[in-house]
Amino acid sequence: MLQDIRANAQGTVSKIIVGVIVAAFALFGVESILLSGGSGGVAEVNGEEISPQEVQQAVTNQKRRLIAMMGDNLDPTLLDDQLIQGQVMEGLIQRKLMVQAAEGLGLTISDRQLGTIIGEMEQFQVGGQFSPELYRGTLSDAGYTPLSFKATLSDDLIVGQARAGLAGSEFATPAELALNARLAGEQRDIRFMTIPLAEFKAEVTVAEADIAAYYEANSQQFLSEESVDIDFIELRAEDFREPVDDTALQDAYQEELQASQYQTESGVAHILFEQRDDESAEDWAARVAEAQSKLAEGTDFGEVAQTYSDDIGSANFGGDLGYTAGEAFPAEMEQAIAALEVGQVSEPVQTEAGIHIIKVTDRREGEPPSFEQLRPDLEERVAMADARIELMRTVETLKDLAFNAEDLGSPAGELELEVEQAAGVTRTSQDELFSNAQLISAAFSDDVLNAGYNSEVIELSPEHWVVLRVNTYNEAAVMPMEAVSEQIVALISAERAREAVSAAAEAAVAGLRDGASVEELANAEGYEWQVELGAHRRNLVVPQEVLGSAFGLAAPAEGQSSIDYVLSVTGDALVYELDRVNEGDLGRMPQAEQTALRQQMNGEAGQLLDAEYQQGKRASADITVI
Repeated sequence: MLQDIRANAQGTVSKIIVGVIVAAFALFGVESILLSGGSGGVAEVNGEEISPQEVQQAVTNQKRRLIAMMGDNLDPTLLDDQLIQGQVMEGLIQRKLMVQAAEGLGLTISDRQLGTIIGEMEQFQVGGQFSPELYRGTLSDAGYTPLSFKATLSDDLIVGQARAGLAGSEFATPAELALNARLAGEQRDIRFMTIPLAEFKAEVTVAEADIAAYYEANSQQFLSEESVDIDFIELRAEDFREPVDDTALQDAYQEELQASQYQTESGVAHILFEQRDDESAEDWAARVAEAQSKLAEGTDFGEVAQTYSDDIGSANFGGDLGYTAGEAFPAEMEQAIAALEVGQVSEPVQTEAGIHIIKVTDRREGEPPSFEQLRPDLEERVAMADARIELMRTVETLKDLAFNAEDLGSPAGELELEVEQAAGVTRTSQDELFSNAQLISAAFSDDVLNAGYNSEVIELSPEHWVVLRVNTYNEAAVMPMEAVSEQIVALISAERAREAVSAAAEAAVAGLRDGASVEELANAEGYEWQVELGAHRRNLVVPQEVLGSAFGLAAPAEGQSSIDYVLSVTGDALVYELDRVNEGDLGRMPQAEQTALRQQMNGEAGQLLDAEYQQGKRASADITVI
């Protein structure tokens, strides 16, 4: 095939094609060939792009939320990028619409307000004080730069302003309040008694013939769970741990001494002057000179920083940037910091970020521990570092061997590893190792279960890997009656007890309708009974099952009552009698309840308005998803 390509490349047509490509490179650049003419956005909302970076950031954030919410119970399939991308795209489109709407209303937030809000965020504070290091580190971990985070936060805040304004414009009318108060403040007189399920359970007897008959009629209820017998190789970093010689420990100790925590560190504050879009170089320099003049007059550095600095994150904290050991800031700043004494202020220093006036606020010397003090930690660190390297070498070799092997025996033999077995592993296994969702998913995958292949070498953690193979598949089967007889007895007993308690409740309802009172029937049978006059919907004395049923009934006619029963979650029968219904009255409601009702109704109306507003914006928008 390569010979054919080489031969054809000498033809006239091929030379013309090559010539066209060379001309295109020369005239338009390589981008004309490699890049499409599009803008690179993945969607447009009313002419504004949603970039691939925004989508990826949203996908990453959604993954973090899923991992934080579900922890070890997370199903790895939920982290599929394609699945998440479809979900987050809709959210990004809706967010873009709301930002556009808020900007269209002229809503904005100043840089100073934004800086104050950021400075007060607890996730950026240490000991109640804003930490620039924590701020930058947290944003970096989340995939943000300070600039992109401020832009995102600004959008969120103006959208919040718009939604709050919409919600605040909606309210409940007096007539609506009065109507809702009639229902919300309604009170009902209820009498009820409890017929306990336990009394009937104790009286149930189940014969052997009953067990056999139930098993015969319902045998498909008693299937064992399908399972697999598994061969597997497990690799842990600690399995590769070897003793460490003193030379390696001494080398590690020297490296530790050079670490930043043992170096001299300088506490730094600064005043940053960014050149604004409409600002000339002269005006920029004038702002710097004005701040220098204030400092020369003796004005506190922190006060000047708060007034003049364009660094929102540090301005409200006197320009404090935390500590550096010589590597935290741009080289120009680090050079100036190294030349300053504690309390000394620098001349203007220019970096890519702008012009800085720098002050060294503190300097602390590092005092490293002795070799013997660090020895246990160094041994652990060096041994495990070597073990992880050896683990990864073995993992990479095992991947190649297991992929082509017909079983796990030959890869294990070549690498001097042990093949272990696990019997009866089910899809809901709670075994210490095979409770892991990744392993269960692999064991019951089509390639492993049906095609008979070895699984991939699965990473459970950076220090824990497993490869497995299904040895035997055990189909679900009807379990023998002896194995499930106790379960059958419990089922029959519960069913008969429920039937008996329901029959007793129906008899009690009939007695009440014939004129007996709740008190008479309860005392005759030894049941507990209770009366609650003026019970409201939030009553904590009357069982919720009774409240839900009683408040669902129409008000009885004068001199009559409504009678019914319900079963509680524990199986007890609750027989009740509803005597009287008193409608709520807004005027008679306590002021606190009136306020709560008004807030609830306003909130519900505001939510409805917000949803309709968003739907309207979506319906009228020009949206293109690429």
